[in-house]
Amino acid sequence: MPCFNVSTNVGLEGIDTSSILSEATTIIAKITGKSEDHIMVVLKGSVPMSCGKTEHPTAYAELVSVGGLNPENNKKLSASLAELLETKLDVPRSRFFLKIYDSPGHCFGYNGDTLHFLDGSA
Repeated sequence: MPCFNVSTNVGLEGIDTSSILSEATTIIAKITGKSEDHIMVVLKGSVPMSCGKTEHPTAYAELVSVGGLNPENNKKLSASLAELLETKLDVPRSRFFLKIYDSPGHCFGYNGDTLHFLDGSA
């Protein structure tokens, strides 16, 4: 259910993107309590972007989930995912922004339906 969508201006040529996708999945699963089988990670590189008037390595990401998010988990996710991008892509923590959404199930489509059953919505 969670989807972690990352855009960065760092080129991904020569980068082991599979390890980033895998590690991000594991981090999100451990912190949110969601199954790794239902986590999606999207990584887009070489995206024209700037932060603080420079084009030094930077990244913006959004994490959407139906449940599993709260203030404590959000801090852990922000710290862990920032560390991952800093280690794998050399994006400093100070140049990584993460927007976190806790979505109601009826607003999240999956398998030709919605996840309405997770929040009791019809």
